[in-house]
Amino acid sequence: MKTTTLPALPFSPSCSLATIILFGLLSVGAVLAVPAFGFLYGYTWLDWTMFVLLYVVTGLGITIGYHRLMAHRSFDCPDAVKVALMIAGGWALQNTALKWASDHIRHHAHCDGESDPYNAQRGFWYSHCGWLFYNDPRPNEKYASRLRQDRIVMWQQRNYILIVISGFALPFLAGLLFHGWMGGIGCVLLAGVGRIFAVLNSTFCINSICHLWGDQPHGTFDSSRDSWWVSLLTFGEGYHNYHHTHQSDYRNGPYWYNFDPSKWVIFLLSAVGLATSLRTIPRADG
Repeated sequence: MKTTTLPALPFSPSCSLATIILFGLLSVGAVLAVPAFGFLYGYTWLDWTMFVLLYVVTGLGITIGYHRLMAHRSFDCPDAVKVALMIAGGWALQNTALKWASDHIRHHAHCDGESDPYNAQRGFWYSHCGWLFYNDPRPNEKYASRLRQDRIVMWQQRNYILIVISGFALPFLAGLLFHGWMGGIGCVLLAGVGRIFAVLNSTFCINSICHLWGDQPHGTFDSSRDSWWVSLLTFGEGYHNYHHTHQSDYRNGPYWYNFDPSKWVIFLLSAVGLATSLRTIPRADG
């Protein structure tokens, strides 16, 4: 698909120095420190187990908690489940649910337009991660007002830094307990720094790849596309053209053969009484 690169952003955003530094340190740690430690010392079964476990937990925290629950209200759940999802999402280091979900609501409201926070028409790198490095002065309160009424969202907002710290502390303490200080360092590097870098970039693929390349079986009204292989990395989020067409459906992959672990978890939660009001589009059942 040929994409159009738009001119410079009209609101002349200033750079977000804090985000640039944080993302830079994380990237250097993931690209240099993680493989260097593996070459010099090696990683244990515990390190890899924690990496996989936390990748799944934090990825689902974003796809189920931040995205399908908070941004789209595609189902409801008790506060205890919501708290667990907010902690898991916070461990992914993708900002608070309030900021993430309000940006995402604005994305759907203005997809491919000037007010789309991660507009793919500005190119791959801008939509993938470049948009994060700017301070957007446009008001977001219109899209955040509903979220501010949720006490669990606001609890996470107040405690976000502690939640992030606990996400690093967990693998460090696990490694320390089993293999001493070097074990703690190795585990926090792989299951902390490396895992966060992997989850961030898999999520970024939805904003970039799934708006540039793929199929549009459900509509061509915007740039959203289905990419089955992105779904393998993002627990079902790659069926993005369907999602843009039916935003409130708790399933991104509506058919039984679609790889969408997020919908399976939501369905299992509903089967044991921990999720209710699952929203679907009947004609998409298959």
